[in-house]
Amino acid sequence: MPRPHQNSHSGNASANEPLKQQGKYQIAARNNSSPQPGKVFGCSNWGMAVNVYSTSITQETMSRHDIIAWVNDILALNYTKVEQLCSGAAYCQFMDMLFPGCISLKKVKFQAKLEHEYIHNFKLLQASFKRMNVDKVIPVEKLVKGRFQDNLDFIQWFKKFFDANYDGKEYDPVEARQGQDALPPPDPGEQIFNLPKKSHHANSPTAGAAKSSPASKPGSTPSRPSSAKKAAPSSSASKSDKDLETQVIQLSEQVHSLKLALEGVEKERDFYFGKLREIELLCQEHGGENNDLVNRLMEVLYASEEHESHTEEHEGEEQVHEQPQQQEEY
Repeated sequence: MPRPHQNSHSGNASANEPLKQQGKYQIAARNNSSPQPGKVFGCSNWGMAVNVYSTSITQETMSRHDIIAWVNDILALNYTKVEQLCSGAAYCQFMDMLFPGCISLKKVKFQAKLEHEYIHNFKLLQASFKRMNVDKVIPVEKLVKGRFQDNLDFIQWFKKFFDANYDGKEYDPVEARQGQDALPPPDPGEQIFNLPKKSHHANSPTAGAAKSSPASKPGSTPSRPSSAKKAAPSSSASKSDKDLETQVIQLSEQVHSLKLALEGVEKERDFYFGKLREIELLCQEHGGENNDLVNRLMEVLYASEEHESHTEEHEGEEQVHEQPQQQEEY
């Protein structure tokens, strides 16, 4: 794998360079002294991280295509969207690359598909930030939702952070993650809307000519068809077969993707149902204490759709009765 590009500011320039030569970012001084034994596991060759703070709204940033190409090149991935960074796995491996040993890649869920798995990865990232004294708040709740702008803003900052801390050492990302791909599952919604188009073979001129050709009259001597006319139906039929095979393959892939998406939704449903069950048990344990909060939680847990609709109707009726009374007072 080609050696990752090293930022010129971090290699040849001092860590205390002025803001103008550091791309409108304030760079804190780097402490290259080795940490004391036992404080940061596996990080004996590193001091604390160089913190990066944005000092201008109009900062120089990379386009989304360039930033994804950079991530793929450094970590040997196949990301296609900025939103796929919402799993947090790529950031965890970046930290392992910058500060070896500050994070355990064995705990990173490189095949994360569900939101609570994304949160697990970002918790590991937060712990590594704390170990290396990285002064940056990670907006986990926003990032795990997979929104484009939130993930773009964070990777733009991380690119600056990477450039300020990377020292140019060799790193094999595939070996480090033991061959796993840190790629979230494809979005089933996009595949549903990108169904293969129907074949237009039935509307082709060749098919129309075949339908409109008149039948030979009785008694007339049919003319011998030329070799070109013989080849046309066979090539047309083979093309139609290939179109059908392509559609079958595409539909099979979509069925497989939707099955995976369904499995993920069912796992997430079971996960949150388990959380609600734990809350229910806690409420039942403290239910006899006449705690208003516990009683309110129990009402929310056991409320049905019919009960909620009746409550809304009752509130609406009360508002209707209150209006004439207010008019009479005036």
